[in-house]
Amino acid sequence: MFQFLVVEDNQNTRKLMSAVLKRQGYHPVLACDGQEALDILEKQHVDLMIVDVMLPGIDGFTLTQQLRDCGYSLPILMVTAKQLPQDKRQGFLVGTDDYMTKPVDEEEMLLRIKALLRRAKIVSEHKIVLGDVVLEYDILTVRRGKESLTLPPKEFYLLYKLLSYPDRIFTRNELMSEIWGLETNSTDHTVNVHINRLRNRFDEYPEFDILTIRGLGYKAVKHVD
Repeated sequence: MFQFLVVEDNQNTRKLMSAVLKRQGYHPVLACDGQEALDILEKQHVDLMIVDVMLPGIDGFTLTQQLRDCGYSLPILMVTAKQLPQDKRQGFLVGTDDYMTKPVDEEEMLLRIKALLRRAKIVSEHKIVLGDVVLEYDILTVRRGKESLTLPPKEFYLLYKLLSYPDRIFTRNELMSEIWGLETNSTDHTVNVHINRLRNRFDEYPEFDILTIRGLGYKAVKHVD
């Protein structure tokens, strides 16, 4: 059973999240502030943390930063009433994996949790499995049955990123920053070129597609689990 740490100072919200998680078969451990969360993490294993930003004492940003600085790699879902882009940016900069705004939609929270757990498995194993297709991060290789194809690094990282987050739309700028780095002299046309190369390579693979979302960017769609 997955054990989740819920760090929320509002008692009603904390109880609601706990009830929702229990109905899904998860085991919630509750904390009302950052210090209590740290105490819990010292004593027991936690698979995922849901943390509010506005906490008494140690706020959610600081708590997340402290955990990452100490080497904690558990998935963190940050929840807050703050909706400004700079607030989300700060959350990601300190190391959160995903971000939700209040009031929390129960179904959305559960979907995000499942995505984070899937992503954590991908990170720990350094591979993605889609039916007969296996992407092996450490050797930049895509295998399907007896066929094995080693890709140029940028192509592999781009494909791995998209398939790590199926159905999530990435803008060209996001992909440029992630794969090529902030200091690159390449243009977003580079992303288009690499996407086209990937499509040509895997056009006959029925397990996934890479779609262009007009005016937004790209996303991968998987057709198998």
